[in-house]
Amino acid sequence: MSSSKRHFLRTAIALALALLLSSSASSAEKDKDLKKHFGLIFGTAYGPDDRPLYGARIEIHPVGHKHPSFELISDHRGEFAQRVAPGPADYLITGQVEYAPIENGALQTGKKKKMKAETKVHIEAEERQDVSLHFKE
Repeated sequence: MSSSKRHFLRTAIALALALLLSSSASSAEKDKDLKKHFGLIFGTAYGPDDRPLYGARIEIHPVGHKHPSFELISDHRGEFAQRVAPGPADYLITGQVEYAPIENGALQTGKKKKMKAETKVHIEAEERQDVSLHFKE
């Protein structure tokens, strides 16, 4: 192979690699941008005694959709959080919990009650919205 052909081949390979690397770098930057843009729903679940409620099952879905997009469980402080697409959009937040009262220092498992709560939230753009779910008997 002549030296001019080898030089041409090396140049072509170098250009192809440079093009490939610049393409993957720009797509990585786009992925980073997409991960930075979101709305945040942050909530707290409260029991009938107005104390934070651990273990409540939370479902979040856009208004008008039947099936939940997100399923969460409230933590020990009764809190839950979910990233959603930047708005504008309305979301319906529903919660369910089984609650066993404590009488005379003993858990009354035979008196378990199922409670539900529901609220709506509006996400206008890339923002955080704080909500609370109050479970009633």
